[in-house]
Amino acid sequence: MKIFSIAAISLGFATAFISCNQSAKNNTSAEAIAAYVDTVGMDKAVSPGDNFFDYANGNWVKNVKIPDDQSGWGIFYIIYEDNQKKLKTILENAAKSTAAKGSLEQKVGDYYAAGMDTLAIDKKGAEPLKPTLAKIDAIKDHKEMMAFIADAYSRGEGELLGFYVGADDKNSSQHIAVFSQSGCSLPEKDYYTRTDANSVEIRNAFTKFIRSMFTLSGTDSATAAKNATAILALETEISKSHRSPVELRDPQKNYNKRSIAELDKQMPNIGWAGFASKLNVKLDSVNVSQPAYFAALDKMLAAQSIDVWKTKLKFEYISANAALLSKDFRDANFEYGKVFSGAKKQSDRWKTVVNKVDAGLPELLGQLYVKDYFTADAKKRMDELVSNLQKAFEVRINALDWMSDSTKTRAKGKLFTFLKKIGNPDKWKNYDDVTIDKADYFASAQSIQAHDQKEMLGKIGKPVDRTEWGMSAPTVNAYYNPSNNEIVFPAGILQQPFFALGADDAINYGAIGMVIGHEMTHGFDDQGSQYDDQGNLKNWWTAEDGTRFKSKTKVVVDQYAGFKVLDSLHLNGELTQGENIADIGGLAIAYDAFKLTKQGKGTEKIDGFTPDQRFFLGFAQAWREKMRDETARMLVNV
Repeated sequence: MKIFSIAAISLGFATAFISCNQSAKNNTSAEAIAAYVDTVGMDKAVSPGDNFFDYANGNWVKNVKIPDDQSGWGIFYIIYEDNQKKLKTILENAAKSTAAKGSLEQKVGDYYAAGMDTLAIDKKGAEPLKPTLAKIDAIKDHKEMMAFIADAYSRGEGELLGFYVGADDKNSSQHIAVFSQSGCSLPEKDYYTRTDANSVEIRNAFTKFIRSMFTLSGTDSATAAKNATAILALETEISKSHRSPVELRDPQKNYNKRSIAELDKQMPNIGWAGFASKLNVKLDSVNVSQPAYFAALDKMLAAQSIDVWKTKLKFEYISANAALLSKDFRDANFEYGKVFSGAKKQSDRWKTVVNKVDAGLPELLGQLYVKDYFTADAKKRMDELVSNLQKAFEVRINALDWMSDSTKTRAKGKLFTFLKKIGNPDKWKNYDDVTIDKADYFASAQSIQAHDQKEMLGKIGKPVDRTEWGMSAPTVNAYYNPSNNEIVFPAGILQQPFFALGADDAINYGAIGMVIGHEMTHGFDDQGSQYDDQGNLKNWWTAEDGTRFKSKTKVVVDQYAGFKVLDSLHLNGELTQGENIADIGGLAIAYDAFKLTKQGKGTEKIDGFTPDQRFFLGFAQAWREKMRDETARMLVNV
């Protein structure tokens, strides 16, 4: 699933805002409403016309300290941290309950309890890895290796073929099997070849991590060192066939439908038909997103010794499961991650396990979360906000002087075809075939992986269920999915300061309104604009309008490419243009929608600020953030 979301980093909360149950935030007194602007965090010595961010957030930025276990700090982080505490309470109560076996309380509670039992986890050490490592040791040739990889995929493991199932870009009502470039552990291809100090440091940390994964699994240090050298060399070679992050943004170039018979002729070493047979699925046509990668992989399978490939398979398996294993594995995992995040210490164990439960059993934990922390009133208010932004967006489309009437008609058709999802799914998935063992964290995680993979494989060739969600209800984020032409706002983000029932319109439109507009605009950014109202990759623009649109996006690309992040490191405007377009459009549409409200049409001040001023302060303070250099460097590249 392709989703364009607003926040992809670790998240959390700051002291300027106090979060509580949504039902408690309906105080509409002038005093309470005034509190939605953090005047203490402002730097009023700065002219808002010179630097509005510093004016709105200057004192907050000067005084806030990034917690040692975080890569940054800001409103997303703050809400996320608050949400984790809520989920912790839910899970601790579920873990203590005597709920019936197989119930959602039993599954989430026991999974949490299993993850928190570090004594039992540490006692097992690397033992859970041994059965699969033994299978890899037994592989004799490349054919057996590909059979092993297919078998691993059937259990929710495996990585080399980048296999998943999603909506067909050119027939969005149907699922299709997709194969995408894979095989590289570092975030993107240039990390393998850049010679700057930061990239060298990352490669050194990577080889150290590989060595530690092998030694902790029982390999002697000399062999572990050889393995690290071999894997880095292999992945460096693989990376040469990878497309760059910018190239991956082109949906047309990354749609390459092929028959399995054709692929077996062109790339026989991969064994496409055998892969499908081993998975017990019927694959007639598939999307090979990046053909050059698979052509290179096919040659490398024959050129590289089986021992090198087996070494890579072992590393992939060990590293993928390191977080489920004993403390020495977890420590090594954290030490490696520090080079990207800059975090000074590991998060508390309960936070890690809460995340694991939310990721593994999202629609079980989500049910318990929305029961306690999301209300019908909040959903109703969000519905109103979304509808009002659609109306404002329509007015803006009508006013465009560079777009033809025919393209405007199609644009408005797409706008009002948006599938709107707010808070939580209308129907919840079940996990009846998942076995959660309170005494076995590793086995429980494997059961979840197998369930997810079985569910995914069962979709091949079947109609897309447009009611499914791509994020859990507690997630502090939102997204646009072009294949469904849907905008999605989980309950997790619908909290102060982004959204509050007691807040005035200026604050809600400036904060969550901008988020709504952001996701809507993704439907018309450089990628989303290539999908029609039904989610198909299909041109709906006149040639002249398409050319004009590209010339306007080029202005955005050039402007953002001029922004310096660190030292001489600039943003990559080509890479960030989708988010930049969505930010610009989102704020403009939210403001237009706000001006249609009673408060937006008025001039009454609250706490000394006009409605317009509160709108922009609500926006600016919702996006305050302080980030570690390591994280900033990584985000510029990926």
